[in-house]
Amino acid sequence: MKQVLDRVSAAALRLGRPADSVCLIAVTKTCPAEAICAAYAAGVRHFGENRVQEWEAKRAQVGDLPGAAFHMIGHLQRNKARRAVALFQRIDSVDNLALARKLDEFAAQAERILPVLIEVRLSEEPDKTGVEPGSLFPLAQEVARCSHLSLRGLMTIPPWSEQADFARPYFRRLRELRDEIAGRLAHPLPVLSMGMTHDFEIAIEEGATEVRVGTGIFGPRAGPAAEAD
Repeated sequence: MKQVLDRVSAAALRLGRPADSVCLIAVTKTCPAEAICAAYAAGVRHFGENRVQEWEAKRAQVGDLPGAAFHMIGHLQRNKARRAVALFQRIDSVDNLALARKLDEFAAQAERILPVLIEVRLSEEPDKTGVEPGSLFPLAQEVARCSHLSLRGLMTIPPWSEQADFARPYFRRLRELRDEIAGRLAHPLPVLSMGMTHDFEIAIEEGATEVRVGTGIFGPRAGPAAEAD
């Protein structure tokens, strides 16, 4: 745990950025509540969950961790938007207008402003979710107009490769899209969520402000959950 935190800080410092300028999000899907509590005790404050139902089941066991924030980082279906608004501090995977409007509706009912990221699909892999780059600006425009959503930035998951540097063009492209969209909207988008266990240092070099690490903290996962972090 400490090793990952130290690597994140060191990568930022190498680029002349403050050590705390990159947020570590511990990906806790399939992890028991005890693992979340242990990560919190070691200094982690941001956690990413992929499924609404899984986090609902663990939430009571985790209890109230002061200062902790839980992010929805997996694909979110519209029929789970109400529950997601109640469960998470931020939704990092908005990829269509219908979902954004549902989140806005339920955030209004909850009398809160919900921070969100737009997930961008930069690869041709059929199983990847996210909005296509060509449709990003219209979606960002509409999300920015939602009265109870706060558009904070962009997120992406590049194609898997054992070579960490393979992801660099995807990270660079997300940064370029962020800069373009922020300029066109005249709306600051400070968050770039990109980079996982095997490539987060490359992501930081390309401007990541948040990295999502699961295996590097909690060890290998078995089965389908293994490849996303």
